Amino acid sequence: MMKAKQVARPSRARAAVRVPWRAASNEEEARAYLQSRLVVFSSLMFWSFTALLAFLTLLYRLYPALEPANNDTIFAFAGCGLVILAVIWRRYLVRRPLAMPLLNGIDAFYAGGTGVILAAASYLSVDFRPAPYACVLYGCFMVLTRATVVPSSGPRTAVVSGLAMAPYVPAAALIATQGEFDLPATALVCAVFLIGLVVAALAAAGSQTTYGLRKHVTAAMQLGQYTLDRKIGEGGMGVVYHARHALLRRPTAIKLLLPERVGAGMLDRFEREVQHMSQLTHPNTVAVFDYGRSPDGIFYYAMEYLGGVDLERLVHTHGAQPVDRVINILVQVCGALHEAHTSKIIHRDIKPANIILCERGAMVDVAKVVDFGLVKEITTDTGTSTQVILGTPSYVAPEAITDPEQLGSAADLYALGLVGYFLLTGKRVFEGKTAIDICIQHVRSVPVPPSQATATHVSSILDDVIMRCLSKIPTERPSAAALAAQLRAIAPAGDWPEAEATAWWAAFHAREEATQAASSNPTMTITVDVGDRGKLLER
Repeated sequence: MMKAKQVARPSRARAAVRVPWRAASNEEEARAYLQSRLVVFSSLMFWSFTALLAFLTLLYRLYPALEPANNDTIFAFAGCGLVILAVIWRRYLVRRPLAMPLLNGIDAFYAGGTGVILAAASYLSVDFRPAPYACVLYGCFMVLTRATVVPSSGPRTAVVSGLAMAPYVPAAALIATQGEFDLPATALVCAVFLIGLVVAALAAAGSQTTYGLRKHVTAAMQLGQYTLDRKIGEGGMGVVYHARHALLRRPTAIKLLLPERVGAGMLDRFEREVQHMSQLTHPNTVAVFDYGRSPDGIFYYAMEYLGGVDLERLVHTHGAQPVDRVINILVQVCGALHEAHTSKIIHRDIKPANIILCERGAMVDVAKVVDFGLVKEITTDTGTSTQVILGTPSYVAPEAITDPEQLGSAADLYALGLVGYFLLTGKRVFEGKTAIDICIQHVRSVPVPPSQATATHVSSILDDVIMRCLSKIPTERPSAAALAAQLRAIAPAGDWPEAEATAWWAAFHAREEATQAASSNPTMTITVDVGDRGKLLER
């Protein structure tokens, strides 16, 4: 069995600590989001202005007669604006987090600066009649683009848009004084003012809609002090999200059990099970931090984020596992089950998907048992009667089928034997077309020893240990502590050295990082009824 450097483990609290939610996390997320959108807006402005100047340069080279008399001054203004924009964008917005007031100032500076440069360009290029119209049109595009890209409330967008459009009014008045434009002076100034007013109103309405939708989503998806980052799993009973604690900033996994998938009647049992699960402190049992119900009836619990791979996925991806690795995993799971059984807690659903391998400190291949008591019902309809069985068909003990009321800790050892078989052979002990077919085989069929189901060498001692776990008679199965002792007594096969294990985990994390980088999900938060959580604690 592979040995790894041991590290000190912090003790777990005996009960989940309830900390009131604070807005600090949301404020930081809002600041970071605004800065990221300003980076996008800066990029759009920089490259669109660059493209406009390139187009005008080419236009005036092809048609010199169109070039305004003050074109050099216009290009000098535009060049200075581009330099300032590039410095703010690349030196500040991209490289360092900026405070919210400074970000709001940059937003307003962009609007006012763009308006001043374009309004000045419209006045200086009045001898090229289309130019003033083009400047106003371009200013309108920028205002509407900002409303789309930069998160802002409606009133703020109205003010910022007003800053962007206001310089055009004095520019129109100066143009009108020259007496050479297409419209009378009063009509020109009023038209430009009206255009700015309408554009600012449209931008404000668009921002308010977007801003309101974002706030609505945030309010609809807020779960106490936890912020949900991305979905990391989904099953028949609920959804699991990667999350962060608002104050502690610790990585967390949040499991949401949806009433329409589970059934309202089972949620009460799940609540009791999670309360018991939160008292378990074994290092191979996933730590539960928090639990409760949201106002709309969604039961949730928060647990430590493991960031590893479950055994189901491990075997499907990499096939049957080395003997030493399997023994190491089973011994760890036995430790978690021993504590649970001593505390009168039965898992009821031990299966590969509920055992996750991860890294903790300097240790690799750390097994974590999850989902204590969160068992799905299996309904078997024989035509004359309907029976409800708790568990997963491929990993359910015979007594769970024949006498569910007498289910005890031995059922977990039967399931663990099935898990060991699956790890050693890459195959399930029994296969069938339906759930009832598999259940019948668990009751009646004698399994083939793992050594006969795989080309990998499995010693006769390990064969016997696994087969004792798969006994149809619960009293013939070893306890969790006895099974761990029997597994430790098996001589190492030497097929899973520490160097190979370390290399495997390095490659695994590289693949996971590449996968996460290729997919992105919006950050979400959801709310919880704090009063209801208090009632839950009193039960």
